[in-house]
Amino acid sequence: MNAIDITGCTKKYGSLPALNGLSLSLPPGQIVGLLGENGCGKTTLLKILAGALTQYDGEVMIHGQRPGPETKAMVSFLPDASFLAGGVTIEEAVAYFRDFFFDFNEPKCRDLLGIFGLDAGRKLNTLSKGMREKVQLSLAMSREAKVFLLDEPISGVDPAAREVILSAIVRDLNPEALVLISTHLIHDLEPVLDGVAMMRYGQVLMADSVDHLREVHHKSVDELFREVYR
Repeated sequence: MNAIDITGCTKKYGSLPALNGLSLSLPPGQIVGLLGENGCGKTTLLKILAGALTQYDGEVMIHGQRPGPETKAMVSFLPDASFLAGGVTIEEAVAYFRDFFFDFNEPKCRDLLGIFGLDAGRKLNTLSKGMREKVQLSLAMSREAKVFLLDEPISGVDPAAREVILSAIVRDLNPEALVLISTHLIHDLEPVLDGVAMMRYGQVLMADSVDHLREVHHKSVDELFREVYR
């Protein structure tokens, strides 16, 4: 069974389609980059998969189930905007995840927070944007989920920190989990990717394994991305 099966998914905001008959199938056990220009529908797609958007046409299945309470229990979603109140401490955010998610692995979360050098006593509104993103990533990646949906997880951090964050994403990852990462920073992400899905105008232009794309096109995924979207 595929981790994700999407057929003919269309989502409109007014008369403008954010997704336009999109189809995509992804098996479990891989890290996939969701690539495309701003406004191509990446965030809308992730929100539908996460169950945050419920009004759309077409069929969307996660491990054989339509997005709903059952799939939310197996999907960990890291949105591109902050999802935690600024007045809470990191410690309080950890307690929130511990109480709310039965699959939350608190020791793993604390390990990641330590790797990032984050003081659990600090309030989120005292942290930089990059530090807050590290907190949220530590929380999201510490669930024992079947599907991880990460929307631009490295966009708000400096280049030196991106490698550390990517290491955190793959750290102790269940080999059967699917990680779908929306990004435009292909060069930084490519070393950890098994596959990519390239989007434009609310549709998938191509979806394939990284190894096959390199073999066929004789270039890196970053070079292919620049060629496709120039």
